[in-house]
Amino acid sequence: MEPTAFERTVPDERIVTESLAESRLATFWLDDAAAATWPRYNDVANYDLVVVGGGFLGLWTALQAKQRDASTRVALLEARTIGWAASGRNGGFCEATLTHGEKNGERRFPEELEALDRLGMQNLDEIEQTVWELGLDCDFERTGSVAVAVEPYQVAELEADAFDTNGGAGHTQYFDEKQMQAEITSPTYLAGLWSKRDTAMVHPGKLAHELARACANAGVDLFENSPVLTLDSERTGPVVVKLAAGDIRAKRVALATNAFPSLLKRYRWHTVPVYDYVLMTEPLSAAQLASIGWKNRQGLSDLANQFHYYRLTKDNRILFGGYDAIYHFGGRIKPEYEDRAASHRLLASHFFTTFPQLESIRFTHRWAGVIDTCSRFTAFFGHARGGRVAHAAGFTGLGVAGTRFAANVMLDQLAGLETERTSLKMVRSMPIPFPPDPIAWMGVEVSRWAMNRADHNRGKRNLVLRTLDAVGLGFDS
Repeated sequence: MEPTAFERTVPDERIVTESLAESRLATFWLDDAAAATWPRYNDVANYDLVVVGGGFLGLWTALQAKQRDASTRVALLEARTIGWAASGRNGGFCEATLTHGEKNGERRFPEELEALDRLGMQNLDEIEQTVWELGLDCDFERTGSVAVAVEPYQVAELEADAFDTNGGAGHTQYFDEKQMQAEITSPTYLAGLWSKRDTAMVHPGKLAHELARACANAGVDLFENSPVLTLDSERTGPVVVKLAAGDIRAKRVALATNAFPSLLKRYRWHTVPVYDYVLMTEPLSAAQLASIGWKNRQGLSDLANQFHYYRLTKDNRILFGGYDAIYHFGGRIKPEYEDRAASHRLLASHFFTTFPQLESIRFTHRWAGVIDTCSRFTAFFGHARGGRVAHAAGFTGLGVAGTRFAANVMLDQLAGLETERTSLKMVRSMPIPFPPDPIAWMGVEVSRWAMNRADHNRGKRNLVLRTLDAVGLGFDS
């Protein structure tokens, strides 16, 4: 098999070791965001809407419920602290796509892809509008993103994509190798395609805490360290949300628990938790930044099956993540899984292959986040208790913007509304659930092996990947 770009040129192990020596096992975004604290729930009360989960999905649901009707009594319950899980640990790529990329959307929802693209861009536009209207201090930059080719066969893919978009009404720009090197300097870059409008960069920790502030200002009751134990209900009447400190009687409940086990058992195997690993550098000096270029501050990702994503922060650090995706037997979520030396060292090695001119840089933070992976790689929606409980999950790493759209879907469903959103096949259909372990674990491991083989064979999908494609489990972002 052919070596990849990250294997043809490998940095000295000493450089990797020294770069990680003083890194902290901590999430930069949460360290860097000033957070308010919210009380623990310790009462018995009645609410019109209870939202379970204090990440982006829960926060957008609570905020938009109040924006739709300010008189609605809304409570948000978070088991730990606002934004501490996936919402505070991602790369901060706020993307318009609702289908985890054009190719995944074409494969699964071809007849409504045009509508999904339009609704996705509208959703991103509305996020930007909300940021400015509510004064959300979240380092929002609508710089777009560049898909970079790091292998010769990927150049043809980008050229075809550039031709298909036909210029994107001025919203896309193709770079050949020389132009790409002038835009952002890396010996691994062979070409690039800049999509200028479909991605914004945000500080996810700040965004979560600013959304919480906006919720509180709108009249939402926010509670931290308040894990929900179970839901209980009769055929009619309120849903009883049970907590250790007391019960809540809610007319409606929205579940926004991401990769954690759903309170609705029927959806427990529709997602599996997959760990994604991330590094953050110290701030680059002016000279270091000049050695790269990157004046337009776009988000970056390569075209491999096992891909990297990276971007600049407001203070010119580089976040570098992706590639490894680790599933632990039994679908367990444990703090000790966040510190995986093999993954962090691999990322550091790939970073210095990408930017050898930064070999003196040091990483200040290393961490991991759990992705709520579903078999179609894009969100799904469920409901229960006669329409009184709504559930959304399965964002598979693209939930920074998609959660706002999903929040609107859940609110439409809970209100019994028939809208363009609720009529979508994407909303009405369900992904194939994962089998229990050991089958799920073996399936994930075989899929990772097959994607790695494809990356070493000019992207050609082998029998395993073609079989997964045939049964609706294939992925091509």
